Amino acid sequence: VQLQASGGGLVQAGGSLRLSCAASERISNTYIIGWFRQAPGKEREFVGLVRWSFGLPVYGDFVKGRFTISRDSAKNTVYLQMNTLKPEDTAVYYCAAKSSGGTAWSGGYWGQGTLVTVSS
Repeated sequence: VQLQASGGGLVQAGGSLRLSCAASERISNTYIIGWFRQAPGKEREFVGLVRWSFGLPVYGDFVKGRFTISRDSAKNTVYLQMNTLKPEDTAVYYCAAKSSGGTAWSGGYWGQGTLVTVSS
């Protein structure tokens, strides 16, 4: 599976962006799609995930209701809607896919990342 993340850009604080993660092929129902981010000089951080087949998304603690993950099965695409953006949300955002069978994220499929810059 190849993943293509897009939708990043420059936005003012308080604004919104929607990131997309498009898969090159149909995503298996056993897969989990995750969003991560990495700011300059910082470690990669978990943003959220959704099981492709069912279930509510799970989010990192910092999200606090500002971000929403959704999926479009027909388009093999997962979205990350980000609202009320803050300068500290500035990072490269990555999407990843892995089997739900215990595989670590490092062993899954990763997209190339899309840069989000939030100006104050």
